[in-house]
Amino acid sequence: MKTITQKLLYGIAAAALALSMTNVSAEAKDKRLGDWKLNVAKSKFSPGPAPKSLDLKIEAAGKGVNVTTSTVGADGATSGQEYTANYDGKDNPLKGSAMADTVSMKRINATTVVRTDKKDGKVISTLRSVVSKDGKTYTVDVKSKTPKGEPVHNVLVFERP
Repeated sequence: MKTITQKLLYGIAAAALALSMTNVSAEAKDKRLGDWKLNVAKSKFSPGPAPKSLDLKIEAAGKGVNVTTSTVGADGATSGQEYTANYDGKDNPLKGSAMADTVSMKRINATTVVRTDKKDGKVISTLRSVVSKDGKTYTVDVKSKTPKGEPVHNVLVFERP
């Protein structure tokens, strides 16, 4: 016969195991993972112009993600960015950006992540991304400044290809 203390300890252990399995399961089912294509018509760029296209690939990498982008600008020039980061708020190298040299990320909840871009340790832009509950739409709200200090507010709407 188990004592009340033993039952309590087993219950706590079972709850801890269930919680850890839920976190692993939630990470394994991250709806942000995969390929995304910018829907230019649904997106808003202030100031513009909008790019001709922007493709985004998000892959699992340890406790975080590896993100690569491929962009065709309004002028037809191609560019891309890449970074790997955990959701721990620590700065990580950002490749391919003329504006920023590091990126950090924090997970707000199962569908929302905040990314902060910095140049020489100074915050350049903040990107708040939300994936829809059905996992079909990925919206990124970008707040930044131009090199002249003018405000930038872009809302990028991505969809699965």
